[in-house]
Amino acid sequence: ERLKWFASLISGLRTFHFHDTSLLARIRGHWKAYDHRVLYQNGENLAAVLRFLRDSHPEHYQRVIETVRLIAPFFADFVLEAPASSPDLVMLNWRAKGADYEFGPHQLSDGTLRFIALATLLLLPLEMLPGTIIIDEPELGLHPYAIKLLASLLADASERTQVLVATQSAALVDQVEPKDVIIANSEAGASTFERPDGDKLKSWLNDYKLSEV
Repeated sequence: ERLKWFASLISGLRTFHFHDTSLLARIRGHWKAYDHRVLYQNGENLAAVLRFLRDSHPEHYQRVIETVRLIAPFFADFVLEAPASSPDLVMLNWRAKGADYEFGPHQLSDGTLRFIALATLLLLPLEMLPGTIIIDEPELGLHPYAIKLLASLLADASERTQVLVATQSAALVDQVEPKDVIIANSEAGASTFERPDGDKLKSWLNDYKLSEV
């Protein structure tokens, strides 16, 4: 019984790192439109997942759109129609406000593209969310307001599933409570993990940020 529980736990773990946003990154290329059951760890099927949300979960899709606009006010919507020459493929094309032509994924900045992937992941419908989401350095390439918004998305997602984030970002740590932080250290060749005591830190936090403490 314990082995079954452990197997179930492991099978529900999904690790994500949207680090590769180079011009040749797969997240910027074409992908199979029908491959949308789960969002892959590097976001390579992001366009397919967004198209599925648009067609089957419009309320979740709209939340993604509205969230992206908060950090990219110029953004209007995605254009996720497959070309007639390749009806099974989709790409992360998009429109800007006031423009009557399409832009391609190569015309999104690294930070904007990473934020789109993060917002899509954290706003997925419950049935598409992994049992545990593990994200490596989600703050990479994000400006301060985007990091603040990311912290809010992480908090909301944690109400629906388990979320673990590995970060070295003081800006991200400053957006959470002490109870949300686990500090990793190395002692005598072994890793140790400790939660800060919020009560003991209360007086310090009147004058210092959590990251400074």
